[in-house]
Amino acid sequence: MNSTELIFGMAIILFVAFGLGWFAYWLLHRFTRVPGADTAELERLAQSLHEAEETRDEAIVYLQQREAELANRIAQTEAELRAAMDGLRNARAETERLRAQLGRRNEDTQ
Repeated sequence: MNSTELIFGMAIILFVAFGLGWFAYWLLHRFTRVPGADTAELERLAQSLHEAEETRDEAIVYLQQREAELANRIAQTEAELRAAMDGLRNARAETERLRAQLGRRNEDTQ
């Protein structure tokens, strides 16, 4: 076997290997290709998922704002309750003082 025959033999082997590789790629691509309808469906699902995530984020922000507002209202209500309780305590003490003073006057007049 001379060098020319060796070169042609190698060329034929490489060409056959290239042809088999290309055929295997084509066959694999043919069976794994996603149809256009499925691509459109995937795109629609991706858009729906994106919208759902945006809605979820908006809901989370709204709930955080609402929670802060309600916590503020609770703090204000508790402060008003403490003030009312202090006022009621003072009013009861004043009432008791006035009753005692009135009782002493009634005893003095009898």
